[in-house]
Amino acid sequence: MNFFLETLKVTVLLIYYLLESLVFLVVPGRKKNVSGEIVLITGAGSGVGRLLAIKFASLGATVVLWDINQEGLNGTVRLARENGAGRVHSYICDCSKRQDVYRVADQVKKEVGDVTILINNAGVVIGKRFLDSPDSLLEKTMQVNTMAHFWAYKAFLPAMIATNHGHLVSIASCAGLAGRNQMSDYCASKFAAIGFAESIDAEMKALRKTGVKTTIVCPFAINTGMFDGVKCKWPRVLPLMDPEYVAERIISAVRQNQEVLFIPRILYVLYCLKSFLPAKATAVLSDYFGGLDFMTTFKGRTKEE
Repeated sequence: MNFFLETLKVTVLLIYYLLESLVFLVVPGRKKNVSGEIVLITGAGSGVGRLLAIKFASLGATVVLWDINQEGLNGTVRLARENGAGRVHSYICDCSKRQDVYRVADQVKKEVGDVTILINNAGVVIGKRFLDSPDSLLEKTMQVNTMAHFWAYKAFLPAMIATNHGHLVSIASCAGLAGRNQMSDYCASKFAAIGFAESIDAEMKALRKTGVKTTIVCPFAINTGMFDGVKCKWPRVLPLMDPEYVAERIISAVRQNQEVLFIPRILYVLYCLKSFLPAKATAVLSDYFGGLDFMTTFKGRTKEE
């Protein structure tokens, strides 16, 4: 194909997909059935992970729960069963440790089967300035928020490729789209998680594995306790997100094979502005939305939580 024809083809496809996305903003696409799918959720002992487990269970999926907190897992199992879970399995797994991920993954494959929807949800945050953050905690952030995705994909992606069927869900963050004060490690880990997920999606396309889908989720701070203490400068415009709402949006995105999900929608506008505004203008906009002071009152979860 010569240059003119290929350029024309790309132009037509760009216009088509742009119009398609605009249509889907008004008319939601058909949602796929997840009944019978095996859904593994990391960090399922609380927060959004727990809500996702309950919602997938109510849709007829087999749910596999990973967390480092046994009490939290027990609570999620109980709630999932109360919401109609036919098959729910829970495992203690420290996602920051590669061998632990591989060991528990092998156990899941033997006892439950091949995972068809993998949701990397587990995450940690320090909330301190970079020079005040202990090296051990910096490493922990990268291990949980980024490296755990590597090991989970290594464990479960081969079966998805073999059957050309599966869905990879990365619960990243809007902190993976722009650097923020007192979030250097967290932003770095989420930037990496987004880049990794995008790269795997590109690999699936190159392999013509169109049945293996990817969804990257970038929410603003969610009111689960993880960001306890933070304050939004303009809460009516950019509020702390309700966990129930976020979980519902994630479920809908997965069922519609939506590749990227920003929550709330204003993040699409802000991300677009960041892509072409001068750096100084971006800094002014960030300060306007409280980006410099967002974490100054951060407390986070207690050790007991």
